[in-house]
Amino acid sequence: MPSQLLSSSRPCTARLDQCQLPTYSSSFHLSHSCHDLHRRSSVVRPRSPVSSACSATNPVHARASLYYAARCIVTTAVRPRGRAAVAACARPNLCHSALETAQMGPASAAAPASGERVTPIEELGADAVVWATQHGLLVGAGPDAPPAAVMHAPLSVLPAPFPEASFHKAVSAAAPFNTLIAAVAADSAYLQETLAPAAEFDDFTARLLQMHRETEDLRAAGKIEQLVLAINRSDYMLDEPSNTLMQVELNTIASSFGALSAIVSRMHGYTLSRSGRTDIDASQLPENRATEDIAEAMAAGAALVAPNAVMLMVVQPGEQNSYDQQWLQTTLWERHRVRTVRRTLEEIASDSCVQLSPEDGTLHVDGWRVGVVYLRAGYSPDDYPSEVEWQGRGKLERSSAVKCPSVAFQLAGAKKVQQDLARPGVLERFVTSRSDAELLRACFAGLWGLDDLEEASTAEVLEAAAEDPDAYVLKPQREGGGNNLYGEQAAEKIAARKGLAAYILMQRIRPPIHTTAMVRKGEVIEVEALSELGVFGTYLSRHGQVLLNKQAGHLLRTKAATSDEGGVAAGFAVLDSPYLTD
Repeated sequence: MPSQLLSSSRPCTARLDQCQLPTYSSSFHLSHSCHDLHRRSSVVRPRSPVSSACSATNPVHARASLYYAARCIVTTAVRPRGRAAVAACARPNLCHSALETAQMGPASAAAPASGERVTPIEELGADAVVWATQHGLLVGAGPDAPPAAVMHAPLSVLPAPFPEASFHKAVSAAAPFNTLIAAVAADSAYLQETLAPAAEFDDFTARLLQMHRETEDLRAAGKIEQLVLAINRSDYMLDEPSNTLMQVELNTIASSFGALSAIVSRMHGYTLSRSGRTDIDASQLPENRATEDIAEAMAAGAALVAPNAVMLMVVQPGEQNSYDQQWLQTTLWERHRVRTVRRTLEEIASDSCVQLSPEDGTLHVDGWRVGVVYLRAGYSPDDYPSEVEWQGRGKLERSSAVKCPSVAFQLAGAKKVQQDLARPGVLERFVTSRSDAELLRACFAGLWGLDDLEEASTAEVLEAAAEDPDAYVLKPQREGGGNNLYGEQAAEKIAARKGLAAYILMQRIRPPIHTTAMVRKGEVIEVEALSELGVFGTYLSRHGQVLLNKQAGHLLRTKAATSDEGGVAAGFAVLDSPYLTD
């Protein structure tokens, strides 16, 4: 796509925080037709600044659709009950809408080809919502909605630019990261030793380590974990100052949104085709087979346990992201004839229909032999409000079913382990391939442990963090979003000194900024944003022999550049997909 699409001589200079935008709590329901959505749309155009990171000289943005050239906020309220959104901007005379820039902009702005109709962003936004609801790109409408009420998942209208070389680097690292985590999870002594300092101040980590110790005899006797199944996701951001792809974290439990991300990739093919541009190369949207590849690994794991074995999916009560999960279980049945049974940890502990054999460790639910236990819960202390939930997790860990993940794999994905692997020589202890080790180490950001605050290098980096807290992130041993400490919060925690061993300190990655349209609850707003790439990997082994190890699709999450956190389910980001650039 021509790079001149990124330039405009009418820069927008008003800030997002100067605009008063509407807020609504209602959700979109499937009963509303496409005609209703278009009829009820309206547009108000606040303004937004141009980021120098989004200029045509930035290689990250060498190709982009007309949408990325607009540089203006366009708000569309797609309302199920007909009220149009109303918004006002404090500086209304400083920029033009995307459609105005396209149709009326100066010569320096990209113009559509002769006879070409560029689709307004508000129309594309409405189309995206309709397409999403027609194709199962859905989440639950929330705890206050009727039980079966759904709405479209948080999404971007168009894909985000992402460097092709960096994308393929992340893809190529998926299998080596799988190998690394499998080796770490198999080293019980290393896990216990590495996480012991964090466990002194973190009860959740301590409890997981205790469960790991309590099941060590079963592992040593070969009664559990002879079959290993992992569905990992390594998350990355581009660091603009260094022009390097850096790993944010590696998720080994409940790595979500694989199925919905695959649908987003298809949706973006549709919205790009509807954009009216003929200079868009659809091949720059990489194929995303996350649903099929993850389901394939699950089915293979179940088949190794017993014929007709089922998958037990461990879920949270009142799960709003069940449709991402349901796509996996639908694919498991339609392609592999593997049945899925859903239970919470509390139900696993107390339901008489979930039975663990004391003789051979076989697990049955509703009379079915369980082949795979797939945890989409259990990663947070909130998942264990009482001892009952811990009893449920313990029942699973003691079973001979394939756990995805086992408590060992969950511990191997801890932030403290991530930091420790970055120390000189530690990664190489677990990865025998020199080229793989070099690839993985090249992905590491700056990482520091906080076990010994008097140690010279630790004292030095803590002093630097106190002077410039915005250059670092303080991370606890938590998953799920909303847990990290930034800026003044991080500075206050560092100054207090107490309990810092439960955290790691990480270099703050500075990704390039681009403009995107986010859609939540039918409202479309264009903002300056940044993106985080996740690459899924599947791994299956039996008695130490690797049967499957590969990259298995990808996820792109995009959030407002002013937001520190990036979780979709936690409400910080939207689902996106990469448009590969030179």
